[in-house]
Amino acid sequence: MTIYFYTVREEYGCFSNFSPHGFMLDDLYWYTSEHYFQAQKFLETFHIEQIRQAPTAKAAAEMGRDRKRPLRSDWERIKDDVMHKAVLQKFTTHADIREILLSTGDEEIVENSPIDYYWGCGVDGSGRNMLGVILMEVRKQLRS
Repeated sequence: MTIYFYTVREEYGCFSNFSPHGFMLDDLYWYTSEHYFQAQKFLETFHIEQIRQAPTAKAAAEMGRDRKRPLRSDWERIKDDVMHKAVLQKFTTHADIREILLSTGDEEIVENSPIDYYWGCGVDGSGRNMLGVILMEVRKQLRS
């Protein structure tokens, strides 16, 4: 059985980067893993704090995707590592959702995003599902 998730209101909504599970990372508190991920696009600029303080994960995402902000030059190379770091910290911090992730056994986890072909599976299932892949890697790490 494959486990699909997308919105925070679904059964596995805690797998979403928009889920309200904050954590400390890099000596700062982040409201969601989305806040952390989006802010890291703008290393050592005021944009980090603006995004960190965004009122919602959706607002943080919109700010991070705004190309009027200067994207760091190495972003494409490091973005998977940044996502892994955020997801690992989120599930290390919160025992309740860590148990949910571990309870998935060896099932495939898929972000069922109809629009995202990199982090999700896309509308036709042909996407890379990198968020799902990272969740499965984190699950394996948490087990060992």
